[in-house]
Amino acid sequence: MTFTYPAVFTPKKEGAGYYVAFPDLEGCEAQGPDLEDAIDNAADAAYNWICAEMEEEECELPPQTHEDDIELKEGEFVRRILVRIKLLPDND
Repeated sequence: MTFTYPAVFTPKKEGAGYYVAFPDLEGCEAQGPDLEDAIDNAADAAYNWICAEMEEEECELPPQTHEDDIELKEGEFVRRILVRIKLLPDND
């Protein structure tokens, strides 16, 4: 399965790097010392968040917010993060 969620990238106030938050994935956050690492870390965080949600008895993945509906502060920008999850059959 493939999922795409918007992530808000905020430049760190001190030093280089970015803080990343997913408006649709409650508590899903990441950071990185540069944009490339922040994107990779965001993809890992989203993957882990979605996998954990899919393991719940009542899996309810949130819909994706449209980028135009996300309020950004000065300096922030949105990137869509793609997450691929390979589903395996239960071996019970």
